Amino acid sequence: MTTRKASAGLAMTEVPEQVLTTPAAEELMGRLSNKHGELMFHQSGGCCDGSSPMCYPRGEFLVGDGDVLLATLGETPFYMSGSQFEYWKHTQLILDVVPGRGGMFSLENGEGVRFLIRSRVFTDAEIGALRSAGRI
Repeated sequence: MTTRKASAGLAMTEVPEQVLTTPAAEELMGRLSNKHGELMFHQSGGCCDGSSPMCYPRGEFLVGDGDVLLATLGETPFYMSGSQFEYWKHTQLILDVVPGRGGMFSLENGEGVRFLIRSRVFTDAEIGALRSAGRI
């Protein structure tokens, strides 16, 4: 969801989405939710599986106080560990799907594809809008 915030006589600035999805990611999320119910994502930034976005049945991964809710993709929350967020907060994440094998505990394991994060650095104006909105 793109929101707008006005500040002291300045034109309204759009606050960019911090996480976007590709059509392939949306399609896989739909398939997985049909099989498993409501979903959630978490990206820890750890080694191995932790460096990939992990998809879980909602409620089966305990979100900690230090985790940051970056987005709600449709109705699916996307969290990132707070320490990882410090590295990525200036970056827009794009949730995509590529051929391969999903993380050991991620729901797409066995589907022949895996979730992948692509990214781009926010512009200075976008970073300013995110700061003004209290998102970073």
